[in-house]
Amino acid sequence: MDDQHKNNPLHGVTLKMVLEALVEHYGWRELYNYVEIRCFYNDPSISSSLKFLRKTPWARKKVENLYLDLPKKS
Repeated sequence: MDDQHKNNPLHGVTLKMVLEALVEHYGWRELYNYVEIRCFYNDPSISSSLKFLRKTPWARKKVENLYLDLPKKS
């Protein structure tokens, strides 16, 4: 890994991977409790959530931080 990415815990992890892991761990309703955005509550889907998160930096940052706080699988 080069110096540019060695301190980035999300290097190599796509937004889709982040979202899928969070949905698997929390489910949509619980995820909405952590990050209150409508696409997690009203007819949620990976596709619609990805579109929103790619256009909304503050929401993406909250989702990525929540992902980083997930307990790691052994």
